[in-house]
Amino acid sequence: MPNRSTRLLRFPKPISLMLSLVLSTCIASTQALANPKIVVDVRSGRVISHQDAFRKWYPASLTKLMTIYVTFKAIKSGKVAMDTPVVFSKKAADQPPSKLFLKPGSSMTLDAALKILMVKSANDVAVAVAETVGGSNDQFVAMMNAQAQQLGMRSSRFVNPHGLPGQGQYTTARDLAVLTLQLKRDFPEYQSYFSLEGVTTGAKEYPNFNMLIGRFDGADGMKTGFICASGFNQVSSATRNGRSVISVVLGSDSLGGRADDSAELLQAGLTAPANEGVPLASLAPYGPDQDQVVDISAQICNPKAAKVRSEGRDDAGRMVLHSPYVHEMTRPPQFTFAGVVPVVEPEKPAKGAKGQPASVPVPIPRPAAL
Repeated sequence: MPNRSTRLLRFPKPISLMLSLVLSTCIASTQALANPKIVVDVRSGRVISHQDAFRKWYPASLTKLMTIYVTFKAIKSGKVAMDTPVVFSKKAADQPPSKLFLKPGSSMTLDAALKILMVKSANDVAVAVAETVGGSNDQFVAMMNAQAQQLGMRSSRFVNPHGLPGQGQYTTARDLAVLTLQLKRDFPEYQSYFSLEGVTTGAKEYPNFNMLIGRFDGADGMKTGFICASGFNQVSSATRNGRSVISVVLGSDSLGGRADDSAELLQAGLTAPANEGVPLASLAPYGPDQDQVVDISAQICNPKAAKVRSEGRDDAGRMVLHSPYVHEMTRPPQFTFAGVVPVVEPEKPAKGAKGQPASVPVPIPRPAAL
């Protein structure tokens, strides 16, 4: 299980003494093998700090950020629109959880699907969106990989649109920072999709897994993800006093751990001197075993680790956070409507005792009065 001792991140030079002190006392580390992190200033594109940024990692549901990027691009080109129906195929409906458990033939607008994708992180919705935008799941995945190359994500490859474990699927903290930076720069009109506090289908409410939204001053997105192989991951963004920064945290040990780590990185980034660090595109690869995809399943998914995570909750079952920059949400989350049109199955005729249609008396007209 990763310990949460302090460890200084890599910093570009020069860097302020204040930032070094903040990070050395607040940034939590994990095991020796890796705990990738990176913070980037959105306006300048400069890397404020980074650690293990080129270690290959399973992206988990952070994959959906690329699914979203490709979809936004298709909307911008006029290929699809926010009111385009997203119809669930059997392939989409058969995806493993997390999912909405919708039956084939169910549908929703693309707008609703994107909202659910960002908040609920539903894998069935991801495949349904992929088939709607790409024509097929495989064609959409090819679009994802082509887009990754175009953006300069040199160490990323996708095999599905949702991020469930798959042979040959990987990314890095550096590449996720590239993707997040372009999401914010290329599609400013759609940034509200990343900061939703929750969504409701009318039948059920789903709060956002991002514990910084509404709790960290200036937090405005982006996405969380988890699988055993990659641990608890989070891409975050925040804006304060006209300055925006993004952070990537991979391999944290819990929901609370990734929120704490993200809050510390965002705070350090927002208070760091402007225009320091190298441009993200110029950050030179470093670190050992850059061709090997890190798998931390043994550290994350075992009974001892699960017990530690359960003990990290209060008596009400809420995750306990330790960052001084995260505060309680003083009101219930706001749930945005994302409607679903379920399949209405035809009623089956009633059956009799022996499997035959039930005998139903036929009404006899009342005779006229004598």
